[in-house]
Amino acid sequence: MIRSQVKTLVDQCFQQGVEQGLWSDAAANLYNVEVPRHGGQGDFSTNFAMVLAGKEKRNPREIAGQLVDLLNQDEDLLDKVEIAGPGFVNLFLKPSVWSTVLAPISEQGRAFGLSDVGKGKKVMVEFVSANPTGPLSVGHGRNAILGDTIARLLKATGHDVTREYYFNDAGRQMRVLADSLKARYLEKLGLENEFPEDGYQGGYINEIAQGMINEAGDSFKDVEDQTLFRKRAQDAIFADIDTTLKRIGIAFDSYYNEHTLYEEGMIEDVVAELRKKDLVYEQDEATWFKTSEFGMEQDRVIIKNTGEPTYRLPDIAYHREKFRRGFDWMINVFGADHIATVPDVLAGIEALGLDKSKVHVVLYQFVTLLRDGKQVKMSTRKATFVTVDELVDEVGVDALRFFFLMRKPDSQLEFDLELATAQSQENPVYYVQYAHARLCSIERMAIEKGVALPVLAETDLSPLQEEEEYQLLKTLASYPALVADAATDLAPHRIIFFLMELSGNFHSFYNKHKVVTEDQQLTVARLCLCQGVKAVLANGLDLVGVAAPEKM
Repeated sequence: MIRSQVKTLVDQCFQQGVEQGLWSDAAANLYNVEVPRHGGQGDFSTNFAMVLAGKEKRNPREIAGQLVDLLNQDEDLLDKVEIAGPGFVNLFLKPSVWSTVLAPISEQGRAFGLSDVGKGKKVMVEFVSANPTGPLSVGHGRNAILGDTIARLLKATGHDVTREYYFNDAGRQMRVLADSLKARYLEKLGLENEFPEDGYQGGYINEIAQGMINEAGDSFKDVEDQTLFRKRAQDAIFADIDTTLKRIGIAFDSYYNEHTLYEEGMIEDVVAELRKKDLVYEQDEATWFKTSEFGMEQDRVIIKNTGEPTYRLPDIAYHREKFRRGFDWMINVFGADHIATVPDVLAGIEALGLDKSKVHVVLYQFVTLLRDGKQVKMSTRKATFVTVDELVDEVGVDALRFFFLMRKPDSQLEFDLELATAQSQENPVYYVQYAHARLCSIERMAIEKGVALPVLAETDLSPLQEEEEYQLLKTLASYPALVADAATDLAPHRIIFFLMELSGNFHSFYNKHKVVTEDQQLTVARLCLCQGVKAVLANGLDLVGVAAPEKM
């Protein structure tokens, strides 16, 4: 692509300077070629001179001048080169260079933007992992969309991706769930019961209880063992979760049950290994992990005085199993409420002699749902929350996915229901989808007027000389590098920002210039440009799991 061509040119000039004795090779692979943040600073800029000056204790502007002399020998890419500030070198490309981006878009089609930067790297993305104690809430929805889109990005860049759901089917919350269901079951039978003080009060518990009565009447009324009620509730709730996930386009490659860690002795094994390393001790009838030896302010309890492990211990054991399964990169998508637990689990990984740098946690802030400008209160146990299904019913899958990705994961997200359903360009997802639909409409209109859709290889693109056309071409050219960077940085919001930028550039172009004009040569060139924009919009929307409609 164009960026790589410019980087290759700078690399060639760097090597040429080494051969001519202008500088040493001390800056090899250390400098960057980037798109400047502000206008007027060139199409690309390099910090080469400042990096080398730091290595050789020289004046960076002197080195920049030598680099400019070498760059000015180019006759194909560069229009001009300038030195800026302390020694940045800004490169301005010939206008005709930008139209070359349309060829790979046309040739690669759906593959444009894909790469193999992650080839050979085995990655697990663990996300959702919601406790099977109730339907997926809005917070779970953001987790699901973030995790799924991160997995899509990694797959698009050649990584070997496994999507995993950690099925948290052990511990206190499952006992509370079982007690809640039994209480509702007895209540519906008109029998004496005591609902748990912190029980799950959602209507879904009533529905499961009624289903048990419909199936077997009162035959379960004297069952003392929690297992029956726990399994009935767990199975019904997880079936509902699975249906919701499929509805929003999410599927998993594997599920890992927490109870496996107990049944196969992995919990005890972790404690034994930590004990061998003198990293656990007993105090107040509880078992403590010496997290203070790994930078924590204080040690943490991993087994309570009741004999029940805290959440840290199974999480450490689960991550050890991820390492044993051979993953090179383990990504966890967690809500902000996990922020205090992450360091403890990483300490456990380190204590077991594993490389904690292979574990990356994406922490996201929870969602504030707005209806008529007012916040909707949410509480899982009281079931006064809005479910993902209810949100999809109201705004649709496309708006759900788009809105959940519109902010960086660590930023607060306000989900405005009125905006998400608005059929106007103030609605971001409508704005982007409308750009794609408008591009399809342009093609239909051209055909209706007897203009055949052009073949790029047979088209002269030199008529594309307007600033709005150059801006579209530049934006298109940035897409492959953007996808690669978004994957590497686990930043799916950048794809949304790109789609909005490209759509905005297109709408600006369309509002100022006709595509089908009296000038046949210009018309054909602009149709080629529109084909490129349409293809990249479709690719970007597909990458985030949003539809690219042909009509709206």
